[in-house]
Amino acid sequence: MILARLPSDDGALLDAYSTAVVSVVERVGPAVVSISVHSKNPRAQGGSGSGVLFTPDGYILTNAHVVKSAKQLEVAFTDGRKAPALLIGIDPPTDLAVIKAEGGRLPFAALGDSTRLQVGQVAVAIGNPLGFSSTVSAGVISALGRTMRAQNGRLMENIIQSDVALNPGNSGGPLVDTHGQVIGINTAMIFGAQGISFSVPSATAQLVMGQLMTTGRVRRSYLGVVAQNRGKYVEAVRVDAGGPAELAGVRTGDVLLALDGQAMESIDDLGRFLASWPIGKPVWLRLLRDSKFVMVSVAPTEAKG
Repeated sequence: MILARLPSDDGALLDAYSTAVVSVVERVGPAVVSISVHSKNPRAQGGSGSGVLFTPDGYILTNAHVVKSAKQLEVAFTDGRKAPALLIGIDPPTDLAVIKAEGGRLPFAALGDSTRLQVGQVAVAIGNPLGFSSTVSAGVISALGRTMRAQNGRLMENIIQSDVALNPGNSGGPLVDTHGQVIGINTAMIFGAQGISFSVPSATAQLVMGQLMTTGRVRRSYLGVVAQNRGKYVEAVRVDAGGPAELAGVRTGDVLLALDGQAMESIDDLGRFLASWPIGKPVWLRLLRDSKFVMVSVAPTEAKG
């Protein structure tokens, strides 16, 4: 076994760690913005969050829950300047959104490859927690591949767990590796817990932000079935009138066993399948109805909203 050579004393070790964090902050810090939200509801108090510039012409990644109810948006840059911003697109299922601030030749950060992360590697968060601008916290990746629920109830997959300290206001800010690349967008912390924070991986952001910039939303397939878990199966408790499932002959009470040969053991399996299946492409659905197996072909349409 080959052991890496470590600094000979604790001071040198701290210097190496500090140097890495300082380098990250110098590279990415100027690309992090504070977002002020003026709500559509005049009786509701405005909110705030963080975001990260990913293009020099002002496009910013943040969380959907930060900007979803915004009537007006304003961003503040690290140099003290402020600018109005427009909501370009929002995707509640991944808790991601893109906004655009006015201005050109702005500092921006590069997105890294979150699929290559390893548990234990150093991660740095930059944001504006509790109104304290340009706050830095550091820690390590604690776990990969976590799942959690978005605010709309849809399952969010491949979430990054870290022990980096996050607080309200960090939402939408970047999680960065020691190469200065954004590996996640900070999305949640567990109140009352210590050292447990979650970030949407950059791989998800890469898939989502292109569609948000071009169409303002993410297109997903729609089957037209409201389902519930039934043991290790999925039961249709409602079939939408005129939807793809009804047109294919699916009935309330049918048990959805498999789509395209892939077993449907939970409603999350169904959601994952529809997120990746092409809109309009027919797929074979295997059902259990009155103790008999039934095969139907259904062509998902585009989900609305």
